Amino acid sequence: MGIFGRKTTDTAESSAIATAVNPDLAALTGTYTIDPAHSTIGFVARHAMVTNVKGKFNDFEGTLHLDGGDPAASTATLDVRMDSIDTGSADRDGHLKSADFFKTDEFPAMTFRSTKAEALGGDDYRITGDLEILGTTRQLTIDLEFNGAAKDPFGNERVGFEGKAEILRSDWGLTWNAALETGGVLVSDKIKLNFDISAIKNAG
Repeated sequence: MGIFGRKTTDTAESSAIATAVNPDLAALTGTYTIDPAHSTIGFVARHAMVTNVKGKFNDFEGTLHLDGGDPAASTATLDVRMDSIDTGSADRDGHLKSADFFKTDEFPAMTFRSTKAEALGGDDYRITGDLEILGTTRQLTIDLEFNGAAKDPFGNERVGFEGKAEILRSDWGLTWNAALETGGVLVSDKIKLNFDISAIKNAG
């Protein structure tokens, strides 16, 4: 059973299920702060047409508001410091921070603000919102899987989600590239995003 319960087309059945699960879901309803020490905001880009380069951002913060009774009322925010980019290569990270890519001196943050949340059935959800990079805002849709809820040894109430999305970086003005002698380009336009989120319920 997912965090918000499974969808059903039968109204009477839906009411019965809602009555049965809402007490449990009410315990999860609330505002959660993303725990960056146990979360990952990552990406994958194709390099030189033949391999994938993986990276992540090490400095970010965000909140989730989960509504167990009405998943459409759930929201999410995320703020990422762009100079915390980490691909395992100092030279490559420096290039990504430069004017060719993220211009981190001028645009220090990437932000996401949700505008729509959907329960797809089971543990699957979808959240849509506004992603801002380089001062340009475009819509981003993230498919999420709910990994569960638990109380950790320190008494924190946690929830976990895994998410994935794909974007074309050119939609945000990230157009730098270099042609290859064998054809094609050095860096793919399509970027895969991945999210592994652990969030702690706020007190009160």
